[in-house]
Amino acid sequence: MANAFQDQLLKAGLVDGKKVKKAKKENYNQVKKQGKKNPVVEAESKQLAKKAMAEKVERDRELNRQKKEAADKKAVVAQIRQLISMNAQSKDDGELAYNFSDAGVVKKIYVTEQTQRMIVNGRLTIVKLDESYELVPTAVADKISQRDDSYLILRNEQQEQIEDEDDPYADYQIPDDLMW
Repeated sequence: MANAFQDQLLKAGLVDGKKVKKAKKENYNQVKKQGKKNPVVEAESKQLAKKAMAEKVERDRELNRQKKEAADKKAVVAQIRQLISMNAQSKDDGELAYNFSDAGVVKKIYVTEQTQRMIVNGRLTIVKLDESYELVPTAVADKISQRDDSYLILRNEQQEQIEDEDDPYADYQIPDDLMW
C-alpha cells in the first residue's frame, strides 16, 4: 500500500515522481542505518562509559581525601602555633646558658636561674616554633604532643622534691649545670 499523502501530492501536481523516489530512498537509507546498529557494540560502549565514570568518581574521592588531609594538617599546625604563642614563657634574656640537643646538634638558650630550675624539674618544656625555641608549661606541651610530637625538643619528667630527714647532704645543693 502506497503512501496516501504522496499520492495526493502527485495528483495535485505539487511534486513530481523524481522527488517522491528520492524521499523514499532517503527514508529507506535511514531505516537501514538504524537497523545496522550492533547491540553488542552499544552495550560495550555503555560498559566503557560506566567504567570511566566509576574511575572518575574514585579519582575525585581520592583527591577530596587528600585535600581534607592537607586541610586537617594545616589546622593542626595552626592550633600548635596558637598554643605556643599564647603560652610561651618569657626567657627574660637570662644570664645562664641552658644547653639542650635538637636533632643531634647542641643548642643553647639563655634563661634565668628560676627558669632553669623549672626546666630541670619538668615544669617547663622547650618547643621549637619555626627556627626559634620557646618555653611552655608542661601541661601545654602535653596538648602539643597529642597533635604532633615533632615540636617538642626537651621535656624533662616532673620531679617532686622529696626531702629525706636522714640525708646528711641535705644542706648541700647539687648544681644543675654540673660539668664532669
